[in-house]
Amino acid sequence: MPWTLRFADEFEAEFLALPESVQDKAMAMFGLLAEFGPSLRRPRVDTLKASRHANMKELRFDADGGVWRVAFAFDPVREAILLVAGDKAGADERRFYTDLIAKADARFKRHLTHLKKDK
Repeated sequence: MPWTLRFADEFEAEFLALPESVQDKAMAMFGLLAEFGPSLRRPRVDTLKASRHANMKELRFDADGGVWRVAFAFDPVREAILLVAGDKAGADERRFYTDLIAKADARFKRHLTHLKKDK
C-alpha cells in the first residue's frame, strides 16, 4: 500500500527553491517513504528525539555536496507531512537540530490544528 505524502504549506515554496539536484534526491527519498511508510528505518530515516512530537522523524540523504535532512511526521490520518529541510554540512549540529526541530514542531502543530478543525 503506498503511503500519502503531503508538503506542509510553508515547506512547498522552500522545497522548490532548493537546488535541482537536492530536489531530485529528495524526491527519490520521498518515493521510498511513500513505498515503505513508517517501516523505513536507519540509515534513511531516524527519530528526532528532541521533538515535542514522539513520531517526528528525519529523512537523511546527501546531495549537492551537502548532508540533508527533511523533517516529517505521520499524522492521525496516516499521511506523512513533509515539514522542513536543511543542510547540516558545516553547521553546528546542536544549533542545526534546534532550529530544524523548532520549525518542524510548529508546522506539525499547525497541521494537526487544521485537521481537528476540518473534522
